[in-house]
Amino acid sequence: MNIQISSKIREACPDLKLAIIRCEVQNSASSAGLWQEMEAEILRIRNTYTIEEINKRPEIAATRQAYKILGKDPNRYRPSAEALCRRIVREIEIYKVNTLVDIINLVSIRSGFSIGGFDADKIQGDVVLGVGTAEDEFEAIGRGLLNVDGMPLYRDKIAGIGTPTSDNERTKISDLTINLLLIINGYSGNDGLQKSVEHSRELFKKYAGLALFELEYIS
Repeated sequence: MNIQISSKIREACPDLKLAIIRCEVQNSASSAGLWQEMEAEILRIRNTYTIEEINKRPEIAATRQAYKILGKDPNRYRPSAEALCRRIVREIEIYKVNTLVDIINLVSIRSGFSIGGFDADKIQGDVVLGVGTAEDEFEAIGRGLLNVDGMPLYRDKIAGIGTPTSDNERTKISDLTINLLLIINGYSGNDGLQKSVEHSRELFKKYAGLALFELEYIS
């Protein structure tokens, strides 16, 4: 599977850097140890940011700027990292899903990066990061049809699979996921990407039986 960035995205987002992680893992119900780490990070965010400061985190602000350049309102369609952090500051519960999804959420709220997490076995052919259109039908995980027009959109040969706001039901992580594709979207560039990659690797080793970890950077 090749992953490419379209010329339209490159022109609109010249600082974009992607960390592509392919790994073999074991999914499970979220462990107590992982959730202790999540709760510690939730407490740190509540003690660090106000609701007005969340969208000024550099990684979140850069993703929001990409939305604006492409014609999407980031206040109506918030990047996932921003949405999660806002929930935390507003003291709304972060749901336990499963180990892999919880790891991705933990890395996302700590870093500010919106992260795509996919069951690689459900992806058909190569993947291209382009811009969504009004013709793209996209069933977002847990929220129904999402208007992806003007939004950064990963597509395989069938249809869209992910945006910084939500991933798609068709390629989502399940309890049976073994081959995981993780895309950390660095619209702010290199800063913090390597740290987030290492954080991901550490958590997959501790909680998801990491057997294989392959890393590629694309810009």
